[in-house]
Amino acid sequence: MGFFSGLGERFRDSLRRSQEYLSSGLGSVLEPDRPITDALWEELEDLLVSADLGAAIAADFVNRGREDVMYGTVTSADQLRPLLRRFLIDTLGEPQPLALQARPSVLLMLGVNGSGKTTTCAKLAAGLKSEGRKVILAAADTFRAAAIEQLETWGRRIDVEVVRQAPGSDPAAVVFDALKAAMARSADVLIIDTAGRLHTKTNLMDELAKLKRVIQRQAPGAPHESLMVLDAPTGQNGFAQAKMFHETIGLSGVVLTKLDGTAKGGIVVRIVRELRLPVKLVGVGEKVDDLQPFEPAKFVDALVPAE
Repeated sequence: MGFFSGLGERFRDSLRRSQEYLSSGLGSVLEPDRPITDALWEELEDLLVSADLGAAIAADFVNRGREDVMYGTVTSADQLRPLLRRFLIDTLGEPQPLALQARPSVLLMLGVNGSGKTTTCAKLAAGLKSEGRKVILAAADTFRAAAIEQLETWGRRIDVEVVRQAPGSDPAAVVFDALKAAMARSADVLIIDTAGRLHTKTNLMDELAKLKRVIQRQAPGAPHESLMVLDAPTGQNGFAQAKMFHETIGLSGVVLTKLDGTAKGGIVVRIVRELRLPVKLVGVGEKVDDLQPFEPAKFVDALVPAE
């Protein structure tokens, strides 16, 4: 998305707490003169787990580090820092842009209450509109009247049409109307705000799956993106949420909000590695233009500076 800029600096600012947490730990564990012993590997693995990277990823990195020490490519503890940076970049892979080729491109936004989903829909709409795309928002979170009002308020603020019905209406009916409106008005993008679901409520997850089937019948090939909006400070709970949504809905990616509010940014790596889902967008602040495409290399630079 061409309207985004200055991501490197914003990443550093938003990840300052995570960076301080991880870098201070690495600084003490990976002192240049410290012998590379079993005690060092154990401390390093514990640090990575506590940063929300997860036990499997932490163990994989330690195994890789041990191999490099064995083959002589790593000879001092401080050389493990650049090795960790390369490991993280390799794990996160290449940036994955949004699929916006179809017209209209249908983006289904999913997530639990409090994740910042409705605000994310509006910020995304504002960003796409600033690129010259015609965008329509669908207020399909009909069970929470405040969600409809919130999206309408945003719509007026950013001058984007919002398709809605009365609170308590069938979400599928809202989506049906929104798809018709998007096609009739030759919209480029339709962004659908769905109800905030508790990931433990199986019946509600099934209802979301039904909503996706309705979209597919009305617009073959859609939704072109099914994005899970996650609140970064939820840490491992966020991973559990994403796993449940992915199993039920079939996600295409993750939007991570409130990245500036967590001291454990490593959850990003675990989501990508274990769910095999790309992080496509990140929220790095409260402003309307603080929703940014995710760039793995810049994320790693911010999380684990080269020093």
